[in-house]
Amino acid sequence: MMMDDPASNQPEKSPAWDDDVPHLVIVEDDPAFARTLRRSFERRGYLVDPAATPDELEALLDARDYQFAVVDLKLGTGSGLTCVQMLAERDPETRIVVLTGFASISTAVEAIKLGASHYLAKPANTDDIEEAFGRVGGDPTVPLDTRKTSIKTVEWEYIHSTLVECDFNISEAARRLGMHRRTLARKLEKRPLR
Repeated sequence: MMMDDPASNQPEKSPAWDDDVPHLVIVEDDPAFARTLRRSFERRGYLVDPAATPDELEALLDARDYQFAVVDLKLGTGSGLTCVQMLAERDPETRIVVLTGFASISTAVEAIKLGASHYLAKPANTDDIEEAFGRVGGDPTVPLDTRKTSIKTVEWEYIHSTLVECDFNISEAARRLGMHRRTLARKLEKRPLR
């Protein structure tokens, strides 16, 4: 009778998965962008795992830890803020960079509160992201933006903050904004959340 090897019940690590190499998870639902980022980071020596949803990220976190994470703010109908929270709760030392197509002040604040290290507007390349991983503190020499905010920008930030409060539920956001769901959907088509 053969004895079971207790180590055989453990999830196998890929032979390339090395503890001396930086581990990165990319949470992005756009497969082409995720693939491009993955290749670029792998060329720089990172070991990379992709996830497209919070559930996929949770499964990855059950198997291994990550020193670095890139999280898209908008994941299908879900929010990347959930992923930021999961990553930060798992390991507060994880350097998390949040990417989005529209940098709303409210979501940037929430991302930082939940544990993100930095917040970048798309398109962000590997250099931008890697630089953001390395930033530990703020930069007091950043010039103040003296440009006046347009009404469209104010409206968009208000819509976006309401969407975040509703966990990106368009029907509930439309109700809170006092507009028809189709009107909100048309506005989102003109300026999609990515």
